[in-house]
Amino acid sequence: MAPTLTEQMPILNFAVQTGFVLVMLGVILAMIRLIKGPSLPDRVVALDTMTVLIVAFCGLFALDTGSAAFLDVAVVLALIGFLATVALARFVERKVRRARPEDAIRVEEAPR
Repeated sequence: MAPTLTEQMPILNFAVQTGFVLVMLGVILAMIRLIKGPSLPDRVVALDTMTVLIVAFCGLFALDTGSAAFLDVAVVLALIGFLATVALARFVERKVRRARPEDAIRVEEAPR
């Protein structure tokens, strides 16, 4: 079996291993914000950050092992993460819009 790119280049191996450590540190910090976040938008941003970091982890793992299958996983995960973020943002927007009393239409004020 041919050696991977990271086995051929020690500086790339160091950079990938450092990237793994930093990505996992970011996931841990985002998990803390997800659990502790005082508001729903904070939690949505933390979840989106975790999705991006997991996509970066898949990319680093593909680079480290030389397997292109993890790039497909990263692309699918990025698309699902984007759609989930858009859906959660719409949910938060509707929740805020419903909470304002001036947006509510009273029955006696409705046009006939």
